[in-house]
Amino acid sequence: MNINTPVRLATRKSPLAICQSEIVANLIRSKMGLEVELLRVSTTGDQRLEWSLQKKGGKGLFTKELEQALLDGRADLAVHSAKDMPTENPDGLVLSAFLKREDPRDVLVIRSGMCTIEKIASGSPRRTSQLKARFPSAQWMELRGNVESRLRKIAENHEADGTILAAAGLNRLQIKEFEGVDFEVLPVDQMVPAPGQGAIAIQTRLVDREKFSVLGDPPTEAAVGLERKILDGLGGGCQVAIGAHVQEGKVYFYHQATGIIKIEMNGKTDEELVRDLVERTK
Repeated sequence: MNINTPVRLATRKSPLAICQSEIVANLIRSKMGLEVELLRVSTTGDQRLEWSLQKKGGKGLFTKELEQALLDGRADLAVHSAKDMPTENPDGLVLSAFLKREDPRDVLVIRSGMCTIEKIASGSPRRTSQLKARFPSAQWMELRGNVESRLRKIAENHEADGTILAAAGLNRLQIKEFEGVDFEVLPVDQMVPAPGQGAIAIQTRLVDREKFSVLGDPPTEAAVGLERKILDGLGGGCQVAIGAHVQEGKVYFYHQATGIIKIEMNGKTDEELVRDLVERTK
């Protein structure tokens, strides 16, 4: 690539996706000395807001069109939320880097003044499974849309009494508070995050892997790499309630068969840790 030729970055069109892509673009400019232009792509998941992510298979709905832009040469890299990425890449594509992780925790959002929570919006089996004990009588539903539209649907339209959002997304959008709702950040030992949650993933063609690997953050890449191996070892996806988070020498793990557990890594290899967790779920 000529130094004067801009790097073409494929991104979804949502405010959060654009924000994350600008973070990557700035990193490319500062670390690689290259200019960047954004290719805004509308994905199937963005177009079909009436679809249930659980029923339609959520992960691929937000990645396929970005990946196609890489495969047909319209883009040089694609930016994704790492937690949205399947464990397998299409032939010829690879995850070349994971940027330094933001806050990995989940945030419980409840409409202000609510004493009894009757309806909670979440299409994530991981989130609903871990919170059912806290809200045993609540009805669970899906609520689609970008972050701000979902907050308005809770605060203004009363479509549900609450929802769960990623702290990383709120932080990147600089949403510290929102009129009409209250935020409660959930510790990782009470709500285990999704594998890769809080990290931005950069996907490229295989031949460009080394070139863009300079953008990665080694500690994040080691942690997210193990989290994704755990997910892959358990055959997980959007329809499976699995949480896995690596932090300070510990693996926090959630599965319906185990509940929330914490394992000290103590020098074990990734393969040993994955085998241990797979055995515990049998």
